[in-house]
Amino acid sequence: MSTQATKELETFPNPVVKRDYQIHMEIPEFTCLCPKTGQPDFATLILDYIPDTKCIELKSLKLYMWTYRDQNAFHEAVTNQILDDLVKALNPRYIRLISRFYVRGGIFTNVTAEHRKKGWEPQPLVQLQEFDIQSNTRK
Repeated sequence: MSTQATKELETFPNPVVKRDYQIHMEIPEFTCLCPKTGQPDFATLILDYIPDTKCIELKSLKLYMWTYRDQNAFHEAVTNQILDDLVKALNPRYIRLISRFYVRGGIFTNVTAEHRKKGWEPQPLVQLQEFDIQSNTRK
């Protein structure tokens, strides 16, 4: 695999297709350029997804993110473009991308975009009771 920035997102087969499970990634060094000023914008991207048949290969994701370093992009547009590209590559059951852009002009910007595969419903949340070991009682 190359070490050059590329828009190609590689995947590998989901090793546990029968189960819904969440993959969480944090990308703290995302950069793109402000289309108005040309100055760099810095963000932490938070990616959560429930794979279907494919998972994203991490090095290819890193090289994909590098392609935005010299690209002019509004925060809203770049967040949605990245999500669209990930949906196209993965066809996940569910995916959410949060872009937390650092302060510029006294304003932080957070953009959240989601995609849910048609027909997919999340499993019900299981509420577990906490147990206090010292008093031997449930909280």
